[in-house]
Amino acid sequence: MSSIALAARNSSTMLRRNLLHARRYPSLTLNLLLTPIMLLLLFVYVFGDTMSAGMGGGADRSAYIAYLVPGLLLMTIGSTTVGTAVSVSNDMTEGIVARFRTMPIHRGSVLAGHVVGSVLQSVASVVLVGAVAAAIGFRSTDATALEWLAAFGLLALFATALTWIAVGMGLVSPNAEAAGNNALPLIFLPLISSTFVPIDAMPGWFQPIAEYQPFTPAVETLRGLLLGTEIGHNGWLAPAWCLALCVLGYAWSRSVFDGGRK
Repeated sequence: MSSIALAARNSSTMLRRNLLHARRYPSLTLNLLLTPIMLLLLFVYVFGDTMSAGMGGGADRSAYIAYLVPGLLLMTIGSTTVGTAVSVSNDMTEGIVARFRTMPIHRGSVLAGHVVGSVLQSVASVVLVGAVAAAIGFRSTDATALEWLAAFGLLALFATALTWIAVGMGLVSPNAEAAGNNALPLIFLPLISSTFVPIDAMPGWFQPIAEYQPFTPAVETLRGLLLGTEIGHNGWLAPAWCLALCVLGYAWSRSVFDGGRK
């Protein structure tokens, strides 16, 4: 069997293994998924009218729903990948990876199974949060089929980038609890981006913090694709951030994994 065929076959096996784990232990994914859903309901039904009025949308909260949802879809990805860091850390500390190292399998397939499985879970989570958003009033009537396809591509690329970072965090963590704590920035960063309020409404000293991070360009690009707002330079910044994080996360993860740090 060629090296490529072996890698593909082993990666497929590892993917099935990780999906089975997710199905058997859904509590972690469910708990992480509840965070963006609860934030969506909280901000829409508690703060929605006030936020819409402040954004010039009158007393109708639909203006704020439209503004909020693109950012929360990306926050959903960040929440889901925290579970990836925990899962990778569990594999490293419970000895199964040491067992895999003694078997004639492609070394990269272990990480590939985690990454592909996490991206699939992230996409499923985004679809679920999107369905909740649509149920409470989110609409994107002006987006063309090409814009929807571009939006989906951005979400998948962003999920891949954050997953590789989460895999690296899981590999360097001494236990599952530490992995969950190390991955918290993936949930925290959307809170200080343009997800909830426009950047120009923030204090001047805080605006650079919100602007120069990966979530804000992705949020603004997704918002432009779905709602027709101006994208500007965010159209190339968002994929550039994703590609940079993919390369960084992949290099970091392979370096730690191949070095046998654990």
